[in-house]
Amino acid sequence: MNHSATAFAPASVGNIGVGFDLLGHAIDGPRDLATVRRIAEPQVRIDAIGGDIAGADTLPLDPRRNTAGGALLALREALGLPYGFALELHKGVPLGSGLGGSAASCVAALVAANALLDAPLPREALYRFALDGEAISSGSRHGDNVAPMLLGGVALATEARALRIAAPDWLHAVVVHPDQVLETRRSREVLAAPYPLADVVRQGAHLAQFLLGLQHDDADLLRDGLRDVLVEPRRAPLIPGFSAVKAAALEHGALGASISGGGPSVFAWFDARAAAERAAPAMRQAFVDAGFDARAYVTPVNAPAAEVVARSSAQPAPARAATGA
Repeated sequence: MNHSATAFAPASVGNIGVGFDLLGHAIDGPRDLATVRRIAEPQVRIDAIGGDIAGADTLPLDPRRNTAGGALLALREALGLPYGFALELHKGVPLGSGLGGSAASCVAALVAANALLDAPLPREALYRFALDGEAISSGSRHGDNVAPMLLGGVALATEARALRIAAPDWLHAVVVHPDQVLETRRSREVLAAPYPLADVVRQGAHLAQFLLGLQHDDADLLRDGLRDVLVEPRRAPLIPGFSAVKAAALEHGALGASISGGGPSVFAWFDARAAAERAAPAMRQAFVDAGFDARAYVTPVNAPAAEVVARSSAQPAPARAATGA
């Protein structure tokens, strides 16, 4: 029996522009690590949170207020487990970045804990517990980040199911994260006002073309579909430099570009890795010119899912009190 496991979860692009709260894809770039130990006590505790990103040490150790802790609590309760979990998190996905920072923590924790179950669950069965964790941070049960993290590549996230969507291997993305923070709750507030029916119809047409483009490996359909007329216009003013970054992507041949998740990160899709690599410096420079340092990632759209990276059969250590901010 494994008594501890460490898993990573990748960052992700939420929404992919036209699929608000429905679509996302994984990124081969920043990632969170979670080490989970199986303990005799029937509880979930968080022993430590660290990492390379600003603010990691301010995240709550109370599992009821933490996305990873909440996900493990939901898993324990649903399965009626007689044992518990002790969790340590290493944050690598920036907070408030639009790259799924909160989602990555709960997905990594769930994948690690699942490896410690006497009968591990299918990956899709972890989805509802990931939604429970994500709701702690965002205030709503949307799966556009956790679904692609669990499944890899492009995923469709509904209220009840996470489904992998086939995408051509030639698709690559540039994801640029500026030195800005935009909280998910704030970026959702600007979407509260009603939308004209005509815009909703246009967005539906774009989404249909986008999905057909994935199905048929058709770059022209993807280009016609990857246009967000609902969310992007309202969120763009919250992201200084966004318009220039998007323009740089399109000038370098992007199929489309928009806001990653709630922002401030920006993504663009390209029909080849070489095209993405040529565009990445210009997209980053556009944020720099706006006064913000930034980091650009070039990634296949079919990026890997969360996975266990280490296991141990050593007996769990005695319970200890959690420390930290």
